[in-house]
Amino acid sequence: MLEIGEIVDGTVKSVMKFGAFVELEDGSTGLVHISEVSNSFVKDINDYVKTGDSVKVKVLEIEDDKISLSMKQTEPPKPKEKIEVKYEDLSFEDKLQKFIKESNTKYEQKRSRQNSKYGRSKSRR
Repeated sequence: MLEIGEIVDGTVKSVMKFGAFVELEDGSTGLVHISEVSNSFVKDINDYVKTGDSVKVKVLEIEDDKISLSMKQTEPPKPKEKIEVKYEDLSFEDKLQKFIKESNTKYEQKRSRQNSKYGRSKSRR
């Protein structure tokens, strides 16, 4: 008997655009939804699994003989990227000046995109 949270081996029986049906060791079949295939974005599930592939899956839910499975929850989590520190050697005033300058630049870029989106140019103000 399967339990929620259990990690088991299975074989991909069929691949659909929304996910893959996997036959488990005990003979039951469950669905790995496309959002549960990988930690990275999955545009085409066929890039990740094929019929006949052996896969390791985690049982997420069992409801009315429907078994929800996950492949991504058996993978180690993606390491988080470290944020580059841009302001470490600057004084407070320099940090503030740099922040204001970057903020104004981003604001102007957004405003320019928005104006061009609506057909307005800077010269019409």
